[in-house]
Amino acid sequence: MTVRILIPTPLRPYCGQESTIEVSGASVGRCLSALLAQHPELKPYLFDDQGELRKFINLYLNDRDIRDQNGLETATEDGAELMIVPGLAGGASGLSAPSSTEPGSVELSVEESLRYGRHLMMPEVTIDGQKRLKAAKVLIIGAGGLGSPLGFYLAAAGVGRLGIVDDDVVEVSNLHRQILFTNNDVGRPKAEVARERLKALNPDIEVNAYPLRLTSENAGELIGDYDIVVDGTDNFATRYLVNDACVLANKPNVYGSIARFEGQVSVFWAEHGPCYRCLYPEPPPPGLIPSCAEGGVLGVLPGVIGVLQAVETIKLILSAGQSLVGHILLFDAMTMDWKKLHTRKDPHCALCGEQASITVLQDYEAFCGAGIGPDADPVPQISVEALKAKLDRGEKVSILDVRDPHEYRISQLPAATLIPLGELERRIGELDPSGELVVHCKSGVRSADAVRLLNRHGFDKAVSLQGGISAWAEKIDPQMLRY
Repeated sequence: MTVRILIPTPLRPYCGQESTIEVSGASVGRCLSALLAQHPELKPYLFDDQGELRKFINLYLNDRDIRDQNGLETATEDGAELMIVPGLAGGASGLSAPSSTEPGSVELSVEESLRYGRHLMMPEVTIDGQKRLKAAKVLIIGAGGLGSPLGFYLAAAGVGRLGIVDDDVVEVSNLHRQILFTNNDVGRPKAEVARERLKALNPDIEVNAYPLRLTSENAGELIGDYDIVVDGTDNFATRYLVNDACVLANKPNVYGSIARFEGQVSVFWAEHGPCYRCLYPEPPPPGLIPSCAEGGVLGVLPGVIGVLQAVETIKLILSAGQSLVGHILLFDAMTMDWKKLHTRKDPHCALCGEQASITVLQDYEAFCGAGIGPDADPVPQISVEALKAKLDRGEKVSILDVRDPHEYRISQLPAATLIPLGELERRIGELDPSGELVVHCKSGVRSADAVRLLNRHGFDKAVSLQGGISAWAEKIDPQMLRY
């Protein structure tokens, strides 16, 4: 029998960039074995050293979680569809986010009635709903690609108090997707610029800027001042921190994530359904799921996902419609496919389960940088200055580029050999294990993974280029094209 396995973007480099692979197998486990027989490079990303399915991987057979069926022994049928859903750094009706401000104590001015007139005439909103929006307090974590449309639409909708947390400054590379900012804002704190833009859009609301990094020390106090938290982050450490802080404070967490052409949206609220840890008890190995900076993102995609997060936030405030609590919505912009998958609360969840062991916020950088197989091991590095000096002295140094071919066409290091990371293990025989080998990618993440792989195959002199080709362009060759 033939089963179609849907491959998510982060895993496609390890199976020839295929998005769909057909295999034969009478169970989910046998289908995965057939997949790995075709593409063995996928194995460490799906299974741990003990042969157990990784905890940041979920599998859905015909849109049903295999954990709700018979696990890897779940029987398949001809034409079935098996979806791999990794963690990307509903259905409960009429859920209402608690508010510390009584909507009955809020009044609308004549000017506000004109501004929100199209809301007031909707039976799902009415003047009472608009007062609920005005009384609501929403904290947005991240003022980037997701936070930009979020901020604009929540401000335009009349959410009375918005908080923006972001410790970053505006960079030119942000401007293709982060629509809160313009060229004139480059170098300025994102949170401060966001506050100015949102106040200019709607001067009747309160906007608080927090130009700082969310940490275990400040998260509880920040989140405690708001009714709803919206996660617009781009890294797993902050994502787990936001989730845990929301569970401990009993606040809904409106989740969104993006990667290249794919996005995810959900609402995690432990009182009514699963939290983020219920789906992904552990983070993926560092570098497996690339950030926008490392893997790229279609500029309009965060607009789609950020607006959906705004919709879910407004629905929670209004207690309207079907919330995504208990579901996750997946979007593929390449095919314009939408999938709404059921998610379940894990009774063994370390945070919100029946015998929860996590009761305080943790060190999330350590949690997300640690511990899943060999990928966490540190690797030897060389600086771009040291590599340049070696090349200038005429020393024999081989350079291996593990980026994808389309990246290689943008810019290259001198005499570099291109072998994409997903092909490296299969093509490792093309390299000389006895000589000095400098491995590079864009920023140093993929090259570190490559060096670990090479070390396991006897390449003792392989080192990773610190900062990758981006550092070379910045410090050695300013005329090199950057991305």
